[in-house]
Amino acid sequence: MAANLSWSAFGKATELRQRIFFTIGMLIVYRLGTFIPVPGIDGAALREFMESAASGIGGILSMFTGGALSRMGIFALGIMPYISASIIVQLMGSMYEPWKQLKKEGETGRKKLNQYTRYGTVVLATFQAYALAASLEAGDLVSDPGIFFLVSCIITLVGGTMFLMWLGEQITSRGIGNGISLIIFVGIVAEIPAAAAQFLSQGRSGAVSPGVIVGVLVMLAVVLTFVVFMERSLRKIHIQYPRRQVGMKIYDGGSSHLPIKVNPAGVIPAIFASALLLLPTTLSTFSGGSTGPIMSTILAYFGPGQPLYLLFFTAMIIFFTYFYTAEVAFKTDEVADNLKNQNGFVPGIRPGKRTAEYLDYVVRRILVLGSGYLALVCLMPEILRSQLSIPFYFGGTSVLIIVSVGMDTIQQIQSHLLAHQYEGLIEKSQLRGKRGDKKRTKGPARR
Repeated sequence: MAANLSWSAFGKATELRQRIFFTIGMLIVYRLGTFIPVPGIDGAALREFMESAASGIGGILSMFTGGALSRMGIFALGIMPYISASIIVQLMGSMYEPWKQLKKEGETGRKKLNQYTRYGTVVLATFQAYALAASLEAGDLVSDPGIFFLVSCIITLVGGTMFLMWLGEQITSRGIGNGISLIIFVGIVAEIPAAAAQFLSQGRSGAVSPGVIVGVLVMLAVVLTFVVFMERSLRKIHIQYPRRQVGMKIYDGGSSHLPIKVNPAGVIPAIFASALLLLPTTLSTFSGGSTGPIMSTILAYFGPGQPLYLLFFTAMIIFFTYFYTAEVAFKTDEVADNLKNQNGFVPGIRPGKRTAEYLDYVVRRILVLGSGYLALVCLMPEILRSQLSIPFYFGGTSVLIIVSVGMDTIQQIQSHLLAHQYEGLIEKSQLRGKRGDKKRTKGPARR
């Protein structure tokens, strides 16, 4: 039925159209906010600084903020403080006992954890805004430095992040798709045309050969296809349900499948690994280049494209893939308990502890492929950038985000269209029933 969805069905789904228009309107507001500058910034000095840092920390931060950081807009911090706070709350919710109990309380506990996430967002955004304002002053990127600029910059940036958090929640509840993910998605997609134009202009000037341009485009298409295939790949575990008796009725046992994604952790391991490995570059970039001998040695060995950088990047991705999957994404103990409570079991495996051990064994084997896939997608652009000297940031993390968010949004649109079609079928059946009742009432009465 999903394959037969048409534009006529879309035209009749008025609620879906309203949700899509609302989402587009909110995203336009976000894009306009990236062009509103923070007061007191020296625009010319900032452009020169961001051009020099475009292939490192400046590139990845501009990617996640939709170019707001390179223009130092009011959304310069982007939505990343909220994402960092939500990840921290998720990890604490799986390890800290009081928060574990909150997760089990249902809607009340979820609202409480969401409140903690908002508080954490304010704290993280305040620290990051202060660090960014102090770095701007230290780098002579401010026209009038002083306490007034420091306070106004912090208030503006924190307010921008909190507004983006509210915007994302409104899109999630009243629009289509996940609002936070769509904000990052739009920020990445908005920077692609300018980066592609810059890359092609280098081909026209002769700085990059036409063969390299064609090779990069072909590789991008292959990587996108590979990411879509891997994100849709599943390992299905057969689940059997026994025959049961409810009152005087006996229900036959059924069977189903427990789907396990090849990459249950999503794009989180790549974001964590990138943030940790770019920390030395971040410190050196915003300190104005005044680094000591220890920091210089670290940058020499762990700079982007260096062998040790690639080795530790791979190790971090693999570690965070296993850690995040075991602690947050797919907790085998909870899955085994849920199966046991529903009277389901894996054929040949005893319910309870044995099922958890079996699921743990299966997940560990799947993650060998999943973590290797993440590392490959994230490392290939890094190697190409260092070897071909591509002048803009091109990372595997952005490809993963574009594919996963695009697939999730399309699936939600299809779900709304299917629900609308089912509602139409139910209304038609009800109308037919009413017409049939009317016809029966018109018949002659029995005497």
